[in-house]
Amino acid sequence: MPRVCILTTVHDPFDVRVFHKEARSLAHSGYDVCLLAPAEKAERVDGVDIVPIGGGKKGRLHRTTVLWWRALRKAVAAQADVYHFHDPELIPLGLLLKVFTRARVVYDIHEDYPQQILSKAWIPSGFHRPVAAGMALLERLAAGVFDGLAAATPDIASRFPPSKTMTVHNFPRLEELAISGSEALPYAERPNRVVYLGGISTIRGAFEMVKAVELTKFPVELMVAGKFESEKLKEELSAFPGWKRTRFLGWLNRSEVRELLGQSRLGLVLLHPLLRHKRSLPNKLFEYMAAGIPFVASDFPLWRELGEGAGLFVDPLDHKAIAEAIDWLLEHPDEAEAMGQRGRELVSKKYNWDLEAQKLLQLYERLLS
Repeated sequence: MPRVCILTTVHDPFDVRVFHKEARSLAHSGYDVCLLAPAEKAERVDGVDIVPIGGGKKGRLHRTTVLWWRALRKAVAAQADVYHFHDPELIPLGLLLKVFTRARVVYDIHEDYPQQILSKAWIPSGFHRPVAAGMALLERLAAGVFDGLAAATPDIASRFPPSKTMTVHNFPRLEELAISGSEALPYAERPNRVVYLGGISTIRGAFEMVKAVELTKFPVELMVAGKFESEKLKEELSAFPGWKRTRFLGWLNRSEVRELLGQSRLGLVLLHPLLRHKRSLPNKLFEYMAAGIPFVASDFPLWRELGEGAGLFVDPLDHKAIAEAIDWLLEHPDEAEAMGQRGRELVSKKYNWDLEAQKLLQLYERLLS
């Protein structure tokens, strides 16, 4: 089978979309897959060869110079039939690979990056719109050169040529539904545990979550699993009374996430009402559904359409409304459990990676035919 080289300078080598979903699916379908990523050691995991390009925790400048150059050299050495990259900063690298090799090149687009740039704190004030416009232009021009585009949502896909673009949603893997008895408590026996998975930042509702658990009528424990956008944010949150009800778990692997969800009452996904958030399909929303627990989520029309009946929707900027929603789910455990089961059924039938993997394989078959 053809050789595939997957590249990222941003993501962990075992990132859920990059490794657990796409790389593993390609390898299991018979492709010879190597993954160039910020890792410290070479290893073969589940049919995928991890090729280290060095640690990725030395800052943006190091990542976009040293790691970028290492990724280019090792990608050329891989002599792949398809190069599949995941980061917008690798667009120039993808163009070089397209020009100087005879391989196919795929750009995997996780986010609406021009919209994302508008809220980036590290970009100086007054430069957000010009930088966003520059990124939109770069993506549009590069799309004309690349052979395939894998977009994480239909909204992202709409910005690119339909003939080259495949929407490959970031839905959970079906095997993550299988929570063993040792990992899960019967719903009625679970403690008043509220969980949040993912990046921890202001625009993802960090302050509202901590303020909400301070106000709940029931004594709850907020379990936060992920990475803070900065140490400053962590310090600011720790000053709130609700932090005493919060347990920060750091980054968890997939089995640890499954165990945590199997012992929690509900999940939170409270993205602020930015345009790109309203159009997004956050992975954590579907992970809560896959685990059979209800959620409290931002009241966006798209999210309501997808998850109606599987959780409660609130104004994500109103921590009092968030607290009331948490209390309602804790006060009505039978209804909460039924919501969780409806979410699990939706994932089992519609929102799962097994279906999306077939789209990825169709894209590859089209490229290599």
